[in-house]
Amino acid sequence: MTTIETVQGPENLRGLTPSQLRALTRDIRRLLVDEVTRTGGHLGPCLGVVELTIALHRVFESPKDRIMWDTGHQTYVHKMLTGRAGDFKSLRQPGGLSGYPSRAESEHDVIENSHASTVVSYADGLAKAYALQGVDDRAVVAVIGDGALTGGMAWEGLNNLAAAPDRPVVVVLNDNTRSYAPTVGGIAAHLAALRSGEHRGPSMFENMGLSYVGPVDGHDLAALEETLRHASGLGGPVVVHCLTEKGRGHEPAEQDEADRFHAVRPRPAAPELPQAGALPAAPASPVVPAGPVWTDVFSTELAELGTRRQDLVAITAAMLAPTGLTEFAERFPDRTFDVGIAEQHAVTSAAGLALGGWHPVVALYATFLNRAFDQMLLDVALHRAPVTFVLDRAGVTGDDGASHNGMWDLSLFQLVPGLRVAAPRDAATLRRALGEAVAVQDGPTALRFPKGTTGPDIPAVDTLAGMDVLRRAGSRSRDVLLVSVGPMAGICLEAADRLAEHGFGVTVVDPRWITPVPTALVELGMQHDLVATVEDNGLAGGSGAAIARALADAGARTPTRTFGVPQRFLDHGRREDILVASGLTGRNIARVVVEALAGREDTVRIEELAAREPVGADR
Repeated sequence: MTTIETVQGPENLRGLTPSQLRALTRDIRRLLVDEVTRTGGHLGPCLGVVELTIALHRVFESPKDRIMWDTGHQTYVHKMLTGRAGDFKSLRQPGGLSGYPSRAESEHDVIENSHASTVVSYADGLAKAYALQGVDDRAVVAVIGDGALTGGMAWEGLNNLAAAPDRPVVVVLNDNTRSYAPTVGGIAAHLAALRSGEHRGPSMFENMGLSYVGPVDGHDLAALEETLRHASGLGGPVVVHCLTEKGRGHEPAEQDEADRFHAVRPRPAAPELPQAGALPAAPASPVVPAGPVWTDVFSTELAELGTRRQDLVAITAAMLAPTGLTEFAERFPDRTFDVGIAEQHAVTSAAGLALGGWHPVVALYATFLNRAFDQMLLDVALHRAPVTFVLDRAGVTGDDGASHNGMWDLSLFQLVPGLRVAAPRDAATLRRALGEAVAVQDGPTALRFPKGTTGPDIPAVDTLAGMDVLRRAGSRSRDVLLVSVGPMAGICLEAADRLAEHGFGVTVVDPRWITPVPTALVELGMQHDLVATVEDNGLAGGSGAAIARALADAGARTPTRTFGVPQRFLDHGRREDILVASGLTGRNIARVVVEALAGREDTVRIEELAAREPVGADR
């Protein structure tokens, strides 16, 4: 039995000898590498906090003491030490262990955040709650990375903690000099001076009125425990500065200067070996290429546009490579700005650049734009600033779970006056939309695309007022208009095929630019008996709702059906499986459309199709 197998909870840690603790750190790192490289997930951040997590659970008594983690992607070790080590084979798998803290999994998981810079505010509020209740025997611990200190909300929390010198909160600063990428800005420079011992005088934390302890070696268990015990006895807010190494203990990660194995993809399954005497397998069918990765298509096209457009600048929030800006940055370093984990600053800074005559391209994950909605609305759109937002990981992202699904953007976009939004369906339309977006000079634009590969290009059979017609019914058949939003084109075409097999006339149109709703789309919808919209955004207030409202405002009596993602926080799982569970399949769309047309004189066709396309059938 390995040492990690003997740890069923934090209480088992406190009786371990130094040699057993060393064995435990080895076991944990071995388990991390073995399982995370198999399932995919955040490896580098977790390798770097092994000793720190052990020390926290030996000094503090979770769950009575509340240990909270900023961002949450570095909590795999915390999960192992709180009784979940045996569950790691199911990490990030449907129905299995979440890749982030999960209150449903364990009482030791206090919060479920995966957006950075929030934990100090959580800790401030929780400590206030205990003070109001007269509770003085529970510690509140907030673990935050140096990268998250580039986010303004972290300083809002620290500012409020500093105003309450008797509020006992331990802020553990996990300083590994990077978030996804190396930490940027004046904070990074100050922490570097503290690490090296070159800084003279009080730290910035002490100047704010907080106690400061450190720096301490974050891989020295004895030193960590001594420091944490000292900090917890100070009776007020204190910052404990721990120096750790991202990717620690795994040589490939330690040598990786790009992101220290921040996140790894699942390891391909080994091929099964044939049994002795078995006949050789038949040759495999040719594999149709899935197409390039959406991010790579954007990356290459933006770099090419940057060559032709000297006014283009690119902005990211600590995610240069994941959002596809690396190639642009290599070609145009002076026109590329990484502002750290500060989406709000990124957007308002872009507005300033636009006022100065540049055209900024702000590249973010769709889920992180939520944090900068006010800036998009009032700092960009109100000023009609020509800023282009490029949102990666839009729609359902899958295995990262509820907080990473980019299923809110199309709903939020409906609220922004003057914003034009494109949803490309494939690589070709992404290139086209990006060129069109950066050509707009009288207001903001946005384009969004999902995680993964683009699939093959889907050509249009016709165009209508700037919209792409992907399938056109016979001139006399005006049964159904299917409106495809972005990557839903393939599903819409499958639904059209199923309906056409049973005699229904179906036209499939991809507006490409979906916000505001094109006038031509409304006119086309009024010529049909039913309009159905399909998107991978939340159903509430999305593109489908906007199209239905536009039809109603035009006086149309055409009924509509909207297909999208259920308006709830979705459990982690594969994108494909979540789309199926959400009813976003050609089979289900065809069935619902048939039921919606059931009042017409097509009873025979309707009953036949409904019988053959039962509810809940897979694709």
